[in-house]
Amino acid sequence: MPETDPVSTENTDHVEPPQPTVLFVCARNAGRSQMADAFLSELAGDRVRVHSAGPQPGERINPLVVQAMAEVGIDLSGRTPTQLTDAAVGESDVVVTTSGADACTTLPGQDHEDWPVEDVAGKTLAEVRAIRDDIRVRVELLAARLAPTSGPGER
Repeated sequence: MPETDPVSTENTDHVEPPQPTVLFVCARNAGRSQMADAFLSELAGDRVRVHSAGPQPGERINPLVVQAMAEVGIDLSGRTPTQLTDAAVGESDVVVTTSGADACTTLPGQDHEDWPVEDVAGKTLAEVRAIRDDIRVRVELLAARLAPTSGPGER
């Protein structure tokens, strides 16, 4: 009588990596963290869960941020700033602050990055565009690290 292998014979060649959760934080969640959230959501698709928040959320997204992002095809007009909570931090694998490392407390085992990105408050549209472009480059590097594509053209 032939022996059967107790190990599963299912195809395990392709195992989906765990989907990391990224939290972007800036003071009011009305500019930098919203742009970073939108760029990573667009670049990584469903390979990364993305959220943004701020310890003192503003009433609305900065209108120049909405305009600058619309110029690159991203609509932020329906978004509103979100309050930073301990739960949001606790559920995140990566926390990126754009307004100083003291904006939130990270937990052991979390990846924390602090991006020295200028605040958009009081800036001109040209300055907001430069900040947007800086954030896009940083997000592209983060996306490549967290959610690499399998091949050309894949998202």
